[in-house]
Amino acid sequence: MANYVLLTKLSPEALKGPLTAQELSHAVNEKIKTSCPEAKWIANYALLGPYDYLDIFEAPNDGVATKVAMIVRSFGHATTETWTATPWDQFLELMKQIKA
Repeated sequence: MANYVLLTKLSPEALKGPLTAQELSHAVNEKIKTSCPEAKWIANYALLGPYDYLDIFEAPNDGVATKVAMIVRSFGHATTETWTATPWDQFLELMKQIKA
């Protein structure tokens, strides 16, 4: 499975109060579980800066990662960026395969 980093910025209308964030998170998580059961969540963070949230998850392919991002966008009137992330040990192994 590949690792993905998802950065999310919600629209100002998406959150009307503190409970709304929890309710929104629950609804998004439930939709992802039913629509993308093969995606596995690794970590979630709230951010200070241009994005509101950072999520790290695993997915078997880019198609599933795209579905996850589309679900997040649809619930929070959000914009997202999704990046693939290679674990450092795998990166080093790939570098060893490059011939000088």
